[in-house]
Amino acid sequence: MELHGLNIIGNNTSSEGTETFTAVNPSVGAALETVFHVATESEVDRATELAANAFPIYRGLTNEARAAFLDRIAEEIVELGEPLLELANRETALPLARLTGERGRTVGQLKMFAALLREGSWVDARIDRALPDRQPLPRPDLRRMLLPLGPVAVFGASNFPFAFSVAGGDTASALAAGCPVVVKAHPAHPGTSEVVARAVERAALVTGMPEGVFSMLHGMKETGLALVRHPKIEAVGFTGSLGGGRALFDAAAARPKPIPVYAEMGSVNPVFILPGALAERGEKIAEGLAVSATMGVGQFCTNPGVIVGLKSVGLSAFLRIVAERVSASAPGTMLYPNIQYAYQTGTARLQTTEGVVMETTPQTLADSARTQVNAALFSTDAVHFLNSHTLAEEVFGPSSLVVACGTPEELEAIANSLEGQLTATVHATPEDLKQYRGLVSILETKVGRLVFNGFPTGVEVTNAMQHGGPYPATTDSRTTSVGPAAILRFVRPISYQDCPPELLPAELQDGNPRNLWRLVDNSLTKETL
Repeated sequence: MELHGLNIIGNNTSSEGTETFTAVNPSVGAALETVFHVATESEVDRATELAANAFPIYRGLTNEARAAFLDRIAEEIVELGEPLLELANRETALPLARLTGERGRTVGQLKMFAALLREGSWVDARIDRALPDRQPLPRPDLRRMLLPLGPVAVFGASNFPFAFSVAGGDTASALAAGCPVVVKAHPAHPGTSEVVARAVERAALVTGMPEGVFSMLHGMKETGLALVRHPKIEAVGFTGSLGGGRALFDAAAARPKPIPVYAEMGSVNPVFILPGALAERGEKIAEGLAVSATMGVGQFCTNPGVIVGLKSVGLSAFLRIVAERVSASAPGTMLYPNIQYAYQTGTARLQTTEGVVMETTPQTLADSARTQVNAALFSTDAVHFLNSHTLAEEVFGPSSLVVACGTPEELEAIANSLEGQLTATVHATPEDLKQYRGLVSILETKVGRLVFNGFPTGVEVTNAMQHGGPYPATTDSRTTSVGPAAILRFVRPISYQDCPPELLPAELQDGNPRNLWRLVDNSLTKETL
């Protein structure tokens, strides 16, 4: 699979800058051969100007035309075949089976948004017809729907080279909304990004999309900040670290015209194991948690980082089982050296924190030169956890901390102390849930997804999925980055008052030519007016 290391700007490629970099094969610790060119400010400007010029044309296309574009992107990605998976494997060390599944998810997301466009009711059309005889004043005719925001900057994530990258959920939802996209590729998998970007570019050409509907830039921190600061960008989608997401959020807020940043920035995804569940199925829960914590070398935003239980009801036996399973897990290769370093730094910090005990002894030592790490399990008590804010910070990778509480009140105190999270999990019997209803109520205020008697790893792409949570899990807990509702990040409402019928969008016309579900005079209906 031939790579060029160039930026893709509309229908053209560019390599103006002198700053370059290469990807690293983490499994062998060696640089790959292709040299990639970091985008200059001039290239950032051209990409965003093209996106701005494409916006009025693209937003004016029919939903069917945009749906056909998304479908074609999916087809182009599938046609890349095994070479795409092999390239992603070289750049990330993710297993081919995992990459195959992730490619399927990415293709499915694109087709899901295409289907959403064809159905059309996502525009949330609302009509309140005029009441000319109302007293003391008549009511005007009011019609409301959602419109696209404008060009969107999307940042690829390191841990999902397909599903949260160049043609992932952020790009798919923005394009579905009617927004051109400029992607800042992640430097951990630039070759994979280039190949997928070319697939998107081919799909745009084949389906007749305006030039600039999609561009992709290589670069580092300054490239991303230049993109967010550009006056033609109207919104940002980001998945990554708290530091990276906050830097983009602050840059967007400091603009003369601030824009929304939808950033997913990490989570410790606490797991609360209540007494009845621990007594009834403690060993099974322990085995499941060990698998969840080490799956994919812990490189999931929903990895269970904090596990909380009462020490008087079998927690010691539970801790021993988890520690044995985690110790027996094979070393894993992380995505790239920076993530390996951050993981090693985080686990070293836990080892030296007062009141924290390392519970694992790996059976096979990791080879650091091959970007490998060992999974780790730590333990502490509620007092030390509550007195040390750093114990509640994410360590991205296969690391978890078990917190032993002395009383039910300490369980609630732990829950209250937590910052916003993507998920929380409760293992409980029906009797537990009656007794600990207050704990569940607290967790409802802390998370975007509350899991019962399961594990947080694994995010279904469905209408009911909420992948987001209160800060610092995300910058806007009202939105999701997974599922069809993700489209709502990149739109805004507009209301037409006493608008001439010939100027109304099809979605708001009396005849309802798109046969949409609409809220008409407080009733949901597909009827014509």
